[in-house]
Amino acid sequence: MALKVGDKMPNFSAKDTNGNEFDSQTIIGKHPVVIYFYPKDDTPGCTLQACTFRDQYEDFKELGAAVIGISSDSVASHQKFAKHYKLPFLLLSDENKKLRKLFEVPNDLLGLIPGRVTYVADKEGVILLVFNSMSSKIHIKNALDVLKK
Repeated sequence: MALKVGDKMPNFSAKDTNGNEFDSQTIIGKHPVVIYFYPKDDTPGCTLQACTFRDQYEDFKELGAAVIGISSDSVASHQKFAKHYKLPFLLLSDENKKLRKLFEVPNDLLGLIPGRVTYVADKEGVILLVFNSMSSKIHIKNALDVLKK
């Protein structure tokens, strides 16, 4: 059953942009968090989404929220992507798609493209928003709106 509003954010670990092991328990349940799954580094929609999160990152920080992007790209791909676009937040590598399965992120476009879903949780780790849309830019506005409430 897919995660929904009111559920607790699951615990997980994955390699981050720097190749270090990230443990979700260091953030979830301590700070509000925005976790967004996206299809692929350096594609038009994903770049727009990442850069919009980057451009509004200070708004998220002011609300005490961590932002984490997740795709199946490698750590090396994430490093290049983050450096090129000066992304100030973590990207996690989900090469084996275990996080996508844990969160039950569906595929889009006839199951061919990994889905684009954003999860927002409060500082207790309770999910406040699950937003599923291939429209990359609206995820940021929706996440900020929920955090501001």
